[in-house]
Amino acid sequence: MVDTQVRPSDVTKFPIIDAMLSVPREAYVPHDLREAAYIGENLALGDGRVMLEPRSFAKLLDAVAVQPTDVVLDLGCGLGYSTAVLAHMAEFVVAIEDDEARAAEAQSTLSEQGVDNAAVVHGPLAEGAADSGPYDVILLEGAVETVPDSLIDQIKDGGRIGAIFSEGTLGVARIGHKSGGRLTWRYEFNASAPVLAGFRRAPSFAL
Repeated sequence: MVDTQVRPSDVTKFPIIDAMLSVPREAYVPHDLREAAYIGENLALGDGRVMLEPRSFAKLLDAVAVQPTDVVLDLGCGLGYSTAVLAHMAEFVVAIEDDEARAAEAQSTLSEQGVDNAAVVHGPLAEGAADSGPYDVILLEGAVETVPDSLIDQIKDGGRIGAIFSEGTLGVARIGHKSGGRLTWRYEFNASAPVLAGFRRAPSFAL
């Protein structure tokens, strides 16, 4: 996976490569999909949720530049793979999962795999986890149409947020940088994923 999907996508930083080589991806997918754990596409977890394809996930990690002293908020952690990789790179990870069964399985698997610098919280993704913030990095494991201000408020000044924005049938990954209390987004690469619950734009009506 690393040699055929990650490095060819110009992701070559050692902390990312080391983390993705060290974390067994198959441990964090549904049992009946373990043979497909390393395929180069989004992996369905059920209920419209996916584990991001290795390329997109690695490029998001590259763009947000996780540091060893960072505290990270991982939104939509699924069964915990993204959290495990982030925990390998950061000081601590708070993971949010809105499906109670997935949250419990993610926490159990992380514990079994010896990941002791991460905690999985069951709750609405769009609310984040303000009590444990602010965060150096927020990463969304799915697409968004909009990002609530309440979530942006949980980013430290100088912090980053990475998300895939759904734009019709297409999607683009953007990284937001917070400085002076303001967030500025920049384009990174093309990608696609289902929109996460709580991140759809409110419909507008015109006469």
